[in-house]
Amino acid sequence: MPISSLATEASSAARPTLIDAERQIAAAKGLGPNVGPLLQLRLGADSMRAALAAGVTPWVVAAVNDDGAEFVSAYDANGQIHALDVRSAPTRPVYVVDIDGSKALAAGLDVMREVLHRQGLSSPASAGPDIRQEVPYRQAPPSPASAASRGFWITRVTTVRVSDDEEPWIKGKAEIYTLITGFGHNGKARVDPVNMPYLDKGKTTYHPNQLLINWSYYKYNLADAVMMEDDGNTNYRDLAKALSGLLLTIADQGTYIPLTNAVLDAIPDNWWTDDDDFVESWYSLARNASGGHHGASGNAWMSLKPYFVEQF
Repeated sequence: MPISSLATEASSAARPTLIDAERQIAAAKGLGPNVGPLLQLRLGADSMRAALAAGVTPWVVAAVNDDGAEFVSAYDANGQIHALDVRSAPTRPVYVVDIDGSKALAAGLDVMREVLHRQGLSSPASAGPDIRQEVPYRQAPPSPASAASRGFWITRVTTVRVSDDEEPWIKGKAEIYTLITGFGHNGKARVDPVNMPYLDKGKTTYHPNQLLINWSYYKYNLADAVMMEDDGNTNYRDLAKALSGLLLTIADQGTYIPLTNAVLDAIPDNWWTDDDDFVESWYSLARNASGGHHGASGNAWMSLKPYFVEQF
């Protein structure tokens, strides 16, 4: 059975209850009512497919968001409870009732952009820098006067690898995003969320060719990056408000100031254990940065390349 919407699979009698639950989940995550179905049913791990194909009756378990949990309760067809280790996937097939993390994260980052934009700290959701296609590259930098009229510089991540994505099997694939921070032309600190939907497994090398930093948004030629992992309980509107509340207190001093620590300080303490996991950070990435860059904690690295996007 592939991943599917729980409301679609439910009986007609249960569907109204599930739709109401969907609305409550969307509200709890700070999302709008039109985000669509969020609850899904998925197989716990690919390693369970052989047993499922062999006819072994699967159990059902609800995903947990507590990073400290060691066991979860699974239910068999007779309603009996079985304790499962969250760090070691069982051989028996298990269906997991979970939130569609990819959909929730994409919608949540749009909410963050809108909230931050209203405070002058980001671009609107429609201007998010989540493009992955090839862009024209100019080896020699244009003069400042001509650059403004003919295009803009970007930094593209060509390769990225995370050593530990922080997720046990019960939580499924990782949902990674990165917060790019620097100072905007208005003198305010700014945050640009970047979704990285392809980066869903640790200890795997990806080659996304993704736009990471759009330098036309920034006053200085330096920016920071904070990579995070959505752990399911995130309220994106609250996260954006927390970031706004702290970053609005930081004034432009006429020179670049690293903002990574400010971003981490803005995240509530309980989020470090029950919600978004900090994955990695990069300080003072320059506009002309190229080649491999290890994060400050050594948990991830990425290869960067500067590009000049030309106007038609």
